[in-house]
Order: sequence, then C-alpha cells, then structure tokens
Amino acid sequence: MTTDPLADAIAAATASGRPFALLARDGATVEILTGDVVDVDLLADIPLEDADGTRREVLALVPYRQIAERGFEHHDDGAPLRCLVVTEHASVPRSDAIAALPAAAVTLGDAGFDISDEEYAAIVRRVIADEIGRGEGANFVIRRDFTASVDAEPLTAGLTWFRALLEHERGAYWTFLVSTPGHLAVGASPEAHVSARDGVVTMNPISGTFRHPAGGATAATLTEFLSSTKETEELFMVVDEELKMMSAVCSDGGRITGPHLKEMSRLTHTEYMLRGSSTMDPREILRETMFAPTVTGSPMQNACTVIKRHETSPRGYYSGVAALFTPSAGAAGHDLDAPILIRTAYLVDGRLRVPVGATLVRHSDPDGEVGETHGKAAGVLGAIGAIPRDEAAERAALDEDAPAEVRAPLGDDPEIAALLASRNERLAPFWLNPQDDEPHGIGSGLTALVVDAEDRFTTMLGHQLHHLGFAVAITPWNEVTDASVAAADLVVAGPGPGDPRDLSSARIARLRSVVDARRASGRPLLAVCLSHQMLADTLGIELAPLASPHQGLQKTVDVFGVPASIGFYNTFTARVAPGTTTVGDAEHVTEVSADAASGDVYALRGPGYASVQGHLESILSRDGLETLERLIAHALAPAAN
Repeated sequence: MTTDPLADAIAAATASGRPFALLARDGATVEILTGDVVDVDLLADIPLEDADGTRREVLALVPYRQIAERGFEHHDDGAPLRCLVVTEHASVPRSDAIAALPAAAVTLGDAGFDISDEEYAAIVRRVIADEIGRGEGANFVIRRDFTASVDAEPLTAGLTWFRALLEHERGAYWTFLVSTPGHLAVGASPEAHVSARDGVVTMNPISGTFRHPAGGATAATLTEFLSSTKETEELFMVVDEELKMMSAVCSDGGRITGPHLKEMSRLTHTEYMLRGSSTMDPREILRETMFAPTVTGSPMQNACTVIKRHETSPRGYYSGVAALFTPSAGAAGHDLDAPILIRTAYLVDGRLRVPVGATLVRHSDPDGEVGETHGKAAGVLGAIGAIPRDEAAERAALDEDAPAEVRAPLGDDPEIAALLASRNERLAPFWLNPQDDEPHGIGSGLTALVVDAEDRFTTMLGHQLHHLGFAVAITPWNEVTDASVAAADLVVAGPGPGDPRDLSSARIARLRSVVDARRASGRPLLAVCLSHQMLADTLGIELAPLASPHQGLQKTVDVFGVPASIGFYNTFTARVAPGTTTVGDAEHVTEVSADAASGDVYALRGPGYASVQGHLESILSRDGLETLERLIAHALAPAAN
C-alpha cells in the first residue's frame, strides 16, 4: 500500500475489480468512494440504512428506464438501478489526482454516429410536423449515439479520460468516473438536476447551446446567441417544466433566480436556479423529478411517449442521474446531490458510447439540430482527448499568464449581464418574488378540484390557487369521480397534450365529460387550454389547428377589456368570425374575447364558468395571477349570489 489514497483505490480496483467512484465537485479536490454494489428495483429500495438503522452513504446510477416508476413509456433495456454503498470516502488534492492518473492517449477505432446526419434531420422534421404540429407537446429531446471501439484496458482508458477532464474541462457541476462490474462511466455533467439539503430543494434547468468558435467565445459572438428567440424560448420552456416538478415537491412552489451563464471549455449554456422548501424523503423527491425536461421534453409524460416513438433503441443511463445520498450532518435523513447523466462516455465490452441529444422546438432547423449533436459529442470527445482540442480557446480559459480581461467570465461583462437580466422583464413576478406564507384571496374557505390531463402545469396552477386561498386537490383524469366533480366549490379542468376533437382518446373523452357535466350543473368551472377548447366546442365554436404552433409563445392579448401578457402552449385553437363578442342565445350568452383579425379565442365567460387558452400559471404569463383571479371571480359570482 502507498500513502496515496487514489493510487491505493486504483491498485485495489485493478487487482480485485472492486467498484469505486471518483468525483470532482469543487475546484480543489477529488473524492474517492469505494464500497459494494447493490442493484435494486425501485428508488424507494435504495439502501440508505443498514438493518440496525445506521445511515449509509450511497451513490446511485439511475437509468432512464426508471421512468417506469411514474408510469411513463420507454424502451426497456434492463439497465440496473445500481447503488454503490460507500464503505470508505477519502479525498485528495486535484493536482495530486492528476499526477496519479495515466496520460497516454487512448486510440478510438470505427468511430461515428449510430444514425446518419440525414436520418437524424429527417427525425427532426417528423417530430416538428407530427408531434409539435399535432399538439403533442412544446419540445422534445431526441438523442443519437457517437460510438467507437476502444482497444485499451477499460479502466486505464476511463482513468485517462477522467484525467483529461480534470485538466481540460471547466464549468462542470460534477466531473466523475464510476467503475462497477462490467460497466464504466466517465463524464463532466454541467447540470445539477436536483439537490436537497436541510429542507431546501434546488433544481438547475440549463438550456441553449452555444458552440464556441475557433479561438473561444467573445462578448460579441455570445451576444448574438443570447439574442436568439429559439434559445431564449427553449430555456423558458424548461424552466416552466421544472417549476411543475418544484410545485409538486415544495410547499412554496419554488422561486427562480438567474439567468446565468454556464461556461465550459467548448460550449456555453444559459441557466436558472429554482429553490423551494420540502419535507419529502430525498428518494421521493428524486422520483417526482424524474427526469429533467432538458433531456426529455414537455409535457413530461407525453415527451416520454414521443421519445419511444422516434428513438429506436434504449437510452441506458443517458438522461438519468447520478444521485449521491449523504447522511445529513447532525440530523436524521440524507442530503441529495444529483446531476444529470449527460456529457458522459460509457465503456462496455470494449465499446465507447457517447449519447447526445438536441431539443426540438417549433423553430428548430433540422440542419442546426444535427450540428448541435455534433457540437455536444465534440465537447465530450475533445474534453477527454479523443479528438483534437481547441488549444487557443483552452489557453484563453486556463493559462494563468493570460491577460485578466481574456480569462474573465463572459457573464461578468456588463453588456452580457444586462442582456441576461433583461430576460426577466418578460417573466411572471409570481415566480420571481417571495410570497406571503399565509394564503389569502377569493378562495378563502373554498375547495378547488384540479383535473390533471397529463400536463403537470396543474401543479403550478394548484400552487397559485392555494395562494388565492383555496384548499386544492389535484386528481388525474382517470381517477376523478363524478362525485368529486360535483362536490368541489370550483373545478379547474386542466391542460394536456393532444387534439381536443379526438374523442376516441379515453383521456380526451373523460375530460370532455367533466367539462360538460360541470357546466351543465351551473357550478363554478374554470377551463384551461385543452379544456378551454373543449368548452368552446360544446358552445358551438369551431376548433382548428394553428398554422404555426404556439408552443412557449408569449403574447399580450385582450382578456375582456384588460391587456394581459400570457404564455401560450397550444397547437389548436377555438376560432370565431372576427369581431364576434358573444355566442349563444339571449338566455345563454357566453362572452368571447378573441383576436380581432384571426378570431382566435383567448378567453370565454358565461354563467358560472370561464376559460382561457393561455397558461396563466406559466413563467411567461407576466399578468397570469391577476388574470386568473379575475376569471375565477367571474366563475364564482353565481355561487356567491
């Protein structure tokens, strides 16, 4: 044995095949975790305690197939939920780790993507036309894999790549190597998916990918990227999706701060931070936040269906998480630290696999998305030294003798900082500012039933309703009963994916029956997005697909005489003749708020009911809470008289 714990761990692993992990989570040290591997079926089975109640530290590799715990569709490859139950945890200075690791080049053979650029571009076109174009969701992440053969001994190759990441990659949240029987993963993940510490849950949505030009990024080239409508909307959409998760696990729904730049050696991303309070078990927090929309899409459940439809092979661990559960200091329970498994290379049976994906939105250019996958793969391969690096960019980023103005983070540039800050002027203050602890408002003493139609925007709606004083219950469409619909003081029929005219869908048909029954009863009803379209249909208003989907689109529209900045996520619309302000007869008048030119209906209100096409709960709805309160007040008015 030596006096170097890293060398000892490597020697022990080489001699016995003992599993271990190397983690670089700060700029100064590398942690060495050794222990025993246990594969379990469910997140709840992760062994955080011994039989005698002793709390254990556990590093879990959570595969994408674990999404089955939420009932979502997937290709099942049997990848195990693998737990390294830690028996020893040491650390060494980063410089010592680099010196102890191998540095000889690892040669790749037979390298390339598993599907061609042309095939991937065709998939992009199909997803835009057949999925986003049919209202199946706002954005979807479709992956492809860069693969190559590796002749070197697997652990030596992995350790070499880990050293290269320590030396050349910057800005990563985790740099890591995990070696378990038959499987090796090494990567530098930029994104902390979810963490929980002392009752505070944090999520870190990252989106937008700027590929550095030769010589590195500059303020001028970055300004063009930050001004892109596609990149901005892409980030807003993933923040909305992660706020859905935060609202499900946090009593205060979560607050957003940012945006910030995530600057890495070859790529720069934009990011927000979301924080909220929770008393949940960290394994349950992890379950409720599977998986990041930045690597799946939104709405989450339908995104998984779309992924299964367009990806022909299982994902393995790509888009899952590496979850470190550490006993809380001086308290019961565990802290959680879980980065997303992206920017990661996997080595199994002598074959290297680097999965990468692009986020497809309504503005996506197929060739541009092909280029994004090349950039992401190059980011990993360049960082591990498998392809030539941009030495000029690295010198500017890493050379201690480089001029200070060259090495300064671009996020500190005043113009870049101002451009980032200006994004928040478009966003809802409700999610940016602290709120009163006590709910108040028009719902005080009343109950609200929110019907979830497979879009967890309902969790954000539920949080807003709670803020307005309601006691809120959120129920899936296939579990809601006629009795619960009848009993609630307010029924909120929620949004969801799909064609509102498709009554062959059990989900669409059930949501339609809820809307019909509640309106017929005369008791207060609010219908949102998909349900708004169903309400319009029952009133004889035409439904039609939009020429261009409004997925993640912010518009200022007239809502019964009041301009309101609202976020839209719709592919279909209710449409009346331009200039129409009411429908129905003298005994059953419904007021219509519609676009003056197109006739697209933004809101409806009648006796005991109101509806809205936009998502008032979205971060894009700057006037969302006020508009929600006005519409609910109208719906409640008959019950109050």
